[in-house]
Amino acid sequence: MIVAPNLLERNFTATAPNKKWVTDITYIQYGSSTLYLSSIMDLYNNEIVAYKLYDHQQTPLVIDTLNEALELRGYPEGIIIHSDQGSVYTSYAYQNLIKEKHGVSSMSRRGNCWDNAVIESFHSNIKSEEFQYTKFNSLNNLQVAEKVKEYIRYYNEDRILEKLGYLAPKEFGKQAA
Repeated sequence: MIVAPNLLERNFTATAPNKKWVTDITYIQYGSSTLYLSSIMDLYNNEIVAYKLYDHQQTPLVIDTLNEALELRGYPEGIIIHSDQGSVYTSYAYQNLIKEKHGVSSMSRRGNCWDNAVIESFHSNIKSEEFQYTKFNSLNNLQVAEKVKEYIRYYNEDRILEKLGYLAPKEFGKQAA
């Protein structure tokens, strides 16, 4: 188990893309089934960089999410990757991947959700905005995956954020570039 220091100290702003990412896992329960959503957000514009949806919350879930984010962003170096102290994030495999890819690990204090509030808030939003009025026993895995995909597209491309001057994350990123 590897525990990293809290480098963010609740400073959820970044001056450029790929400087600070936050990550976490949430669950989406429907009927008698559960899927686990791992997502990574860039704090520069709050864009969801990558996500994975698996039927387990084991280390491959977060490794695959991180690998996708790194690939999509061209393997940026020196990026702070902030998570909680969950077992998947403190695993040697995950921590070694961050180190191999020239990232810097940061972790919330134990049991303190406020230290990772931005990604926690996103996960709360996806549940309340996308699944609030869904009859959970009427969905299957593919339908849940499609709803997650649709919501993340909406969030990144259409959902305006006050923090970004009332622009959507991708629009803010384009204008800032």
